[in-house]
Amino acid sequence: MASHASRYCRLLDRHWTVTPFRKLFVQRSNGNSQRPYSSATYKENQLELGHPTLASTNFAASTKTRSKQERLKDHSLPFSAFLTDNFGRRHSYLRISLTEKCNLRCQYCMPEEGVKLTPRGQLLSTSEILTLARLFVQEGVDKIRLTGGEPLIRPDVLDIIAELRKLEGLKTIAVTTNGINLARLLPKLKDAGLDLINISLDSLVPAKFEFIVRRKGFHKVMEGIDKAVEMGYNPVKVNCVVMRGLNEDELLDFVALTEKKPLEVRFIEYMPFDGNKWNFKKMVSYQEMLDRIRQHWSNVERLQTGQTDTAKIFQVPGFKGQVGFITSMSDHFCGSCNRLRITADGSLKVCLFGNSEVSLRDVLRSGASDEELLQIIGAAVGRKKKQHAGMFSISQMKNRPMILIGG
Repeated sequence: MASHASRYCRLLDRHWTVTPFRKLFVQRSNGNSQRPYSSATYKENQLELGHPTLASTNFAASTKTRSKQERLKDHSLPFSAFLTDNFGRRHSYLRISLTEKCNLRCQYCMPEEGVKLTPRGQLLSTSEILTLARLFVQEGVDKIRLTGGEPLIRPDVLDIIAELRKLEGLKTIAVTTNGINLARLLPKLKDAGLDLINISLDSLVPAKFEFIVRRKGFHKVMEGIDKAVEMGYNPVKVNCVVMRGLNEDELLDFVALTEKKPLEVRFIEYMPFDGNKWNFKKMVSYQEMLDRIRQHWSNVERLQTGQTDTAKIFQVPGFKGQVGFITSMSDHFCGSCNRLRITADGSLKVCLFGNSEVSLRDVLRSGASDEELLQIIGAAVGRKKKQHAGMFSISQMKNRPMILIGG
C-alpha cells in the first residue's frame, strides 16, 4: 500500500510540490481515512462531524444559533470541500472538451499555422470522460458543458450526452458549438438530453465570417441558430468575440437580431491565448461596446443575473432576446467563478488563464480509486488563485491555444 501511495505522490510531483497535501495523502493511503476539507468549509464540516479539536469560541458561538437544517438549507453543507477553494468558491460547473479537432480555424482560437494534435491514445476515452463526469457530479457539479475543438464532430457525442443524462444530480447539459453541424444533429441532440446551446458567430457578413474562421459555412451556422429557435431552445446563446478593426462595426446588427428572436447575443472581449496574436489595441472593452449600443438604444436596461453568471445582461425594452457581455479582461468576475475545465487530453485546469494543470488521465490510468482522484482534484482546486493575473500579464504567459483548452 505504501508503494501505491508513493506512486500517486510521484504523479503529483510532476505538476507541483505540496508538502502538506503529500503528507495527508500518504496518511490517507496508509489507512487514515480522514477526509481533507478546504479552508472555506473545513470548520463547519468538522463541527458537523463532531471534530474534537475545534476550539474557536467565536466560531462555535456563531453556529450554536443555527441548526443543522438551516445550514443545509443555505447550502453551507454538504457541498464537497474537494470542489471548494480557499476563497469559498464552490465549483459546480464543469466544462469538458471532447476533442481538439475542429472544422473551422477561427483566428482568436487557433494559430494560423494550426496546432499539433495530441495522439489519439493520449486523449480521454468515452469511458474515462463518463467516469470523471460521474465523480464530479457526485461531489456537487450540477452543470456540464461539452466543448472542443468542435464537440459535434465527435462520433459518439450523442452517446455521451445520453449517458450524462442518467447522472443523478446533474441538472444541465450544455454544448458550445460553431454551428456547422448543428441543424442536422439537433433533433437527436435534444432527444439525448441536451438542455442549452451556445453557438459561435463572429460576423453577420458572409465574406467577413469566412475571413475570421478561415473556412466557409456562414449559412450553415445561421441555419443552426434558426433550428435551435424552432425547436424551443430559449434563449439560444450566440457568442461573438469582438475584435477592433474586424467586427466591432457590427455590434448594432447583432443587437438587432434580438428584436424578434429569443437570442442572447454575448459579446466577448478579445482574450489572449497562445498563437492568437492578441494585443491591447485589438480589444474592445465592455464599456465601449455598451456606449455604442446606448447611442442607438438609449433605453437599454440591465437585467438581474445569478451570482455565478459570467455575463452582464442587458435588454432593449420590447425585444424578445437580450445581449450579454463577457468582461474577462476589463472587469473580471473571478470572485464568483464556479467553473473547472477538463481538456481533451484529460488535464484539469482550475482557471482558463492559468497555466497550471494536473493530468487526471494519468491518475485514472494508473488505477487510482475515486478517493485518490478526489484528493488530487481537491489539491488542484485548493491552489486556485483569487483572480487571474490581468490581461497584460496573461498576454506574456505561456498557455495553451484556446482550441487545446476547450472554450
